[in-house]
Amino acid sequence: MPVEIKRIYDKGSTENDDVRVLVDRVWPRGISKEDAKLDHWMKEVGPSNDLRKWFGHDPDKYEEFKKKYKEELESGEQKEELAKLKEITKENDKNVTLLFSAKDEEHNQARVLKEILDRQ
Repeated sequence: MPVEIKRIYDKGSTENDDVRVLVDRVWPRGISKEDAKLDHWMKEVGPSNDLRKWFGHDPDKYEEFKKKYKEELESGEQKEELAKLKEITKENDKNVTLLFSAKDEEHNQARVLKEILDRQ
């Protein structure tokens, strides 16, 4: 099934979100766990705090961010969590939606993860 991405703050319908996965390392401000309606919070798959702070959602740094983030995903806890995320997308014949809190919908870790998952 295809992987979708959405901002967790979007008030849109969740009826097509069969499996909702938050891929932020930090819990989104102003969202209760009940309102989030999550199936999984995979915080370890998010970029490290150092990388997240360096990037700062600066579109000019996005290509370098993607490269560094993909390198992070090749080791340690992030690699393990990415493997779990890949299993979730493989074992479900349901829609999987990756949720993120960044304001910038084009330059964020969920988009990088979607690219990786779409290639599997």
